[in-house]
Amino acid sequence: MPFALYLLGLAVFAQGTSEFMLSGLVPGIARDLAVSIPAAGSLTSAFAVGMIVGAPLMAVVSLRWPRRRALLIFLGTFLAVHVVGALTTDFALLLVTRVVGALANAGFLAVALATATSIVAPTAKGRATAVLLGGVTLACVVGVPAGAVLGQLWGWRSAFWAVVLISLPALVAVLRSVTGEPQPSQGALSELRALREPRLLVVLALGALVNGATFCTFTYLAPIVTDVAGLGSGWIPVLLALFGIGSFAGVTISGRLADGDPVRLLVGGAVALAAGWVVFALLADHLVVLVVLTLVQGTLSFAVGSTLIAKVLYTATEAPQLGGAFATAAFNVGAAIGPWAGGAAIAGGFGYRAPLWVSAGLVGIALVVAATSALPARSSR
Repeated sequence: MPFALYLLGLAVFAQGTSEFMLSGLVPGIARDLAVSIPAAGSLTSAFAVGMIVGAPLMAVVSLRWPRRRALLIFLGTFLAVHVVGALTTDFALLLVTRVVGALANAGFLAVALATATSIVAPTAKGRATAVLLGGVTLACVVGVPAGAVLGQLWGWRSAFWAVVLISLPALVAVLRSVTGEPQPSQGALSELRALREPRLLVVLALGALVNGATFCTFTYLAPIVTDVAGLGSGWIPVLLALFGIGSFAGVTISGRLADGDPVRLLVGGAVALAAGWVVFALLADHLVVLVVLTLVQGTLSFAVGSTLIAKVLYTATEAPQLGGAFATAAFNVGAAIGPWAGGAAIAGGFGYRAPLWVSAGLVGIALVVAATSALPARSSR
């Protein structure tokens, strides 16, 4: 894999850390800025909405820009709003920085996916995708816990400064390593027309459903650990780390297999994933099952999810940038809907096992959609 690809992965790591780190910083932000916990929690929702809207919007805006210019603008904006966020004492301004940061993140990821697949062999798109998404999973394993520790030691602002420091070398690396050649694009309308292919729409829907299942349980893993399994709160970071390790393993597996026979990986992985969520829901109060399935489900979720993104890029050959953008948007739709559905099930009185059943249901729906769609029996690369 080209070295520039790993530099793009570094930038994605910084952005992924920013996206997920607020889970450990909300209480500190609420105290410091004199807002309620739910208000501080809305910063996470603002980022998710920005990612959903920003992926296609920013991809269209930057469609005619040289890729290096687009990457530098998006990454520079992302860096700048984190400086503002680290300095501000106004919650409304912090909320704005989260939205703008998400728009920049979404635009960067869309262009980075197109850039990554353009600098590797036509049959290596899965491996290129895995390198970029490896940055997101490493953020879950390393960046988010590190951000939480920084927040506890030196306050929530230190975590924002850490994101700035990680982004700086990535900005320099993009400047030096990515060429400034114009993008080979036929224009927004041509790319949008290419995205109307039914097979591609099905893959995007599957991505939203699978990622919804993933984040449904991931969001409520803490109460599953303490209220369902009856374990102490000290187990929470251990299991979150296990889930992160599994996600990194899943992306790695996808990178090795998605370029060969992705349909076999998708079908087998999705069936195993659905079965795993059911077993998890039934036996979540058993320590061994909890530990093993946290790791296994993290692995399967990201193996299937990463392969779906690679399949989007293979299918959307006539829309390389908007294809990546819509894949990003679809997965963030899942990341927004999954936690909402799990929370609604809990609020409905179904207990803290409910998110596990919702995850099983979402993957089950994905299997039904795949089985009744016009997806080919073999890879459509």
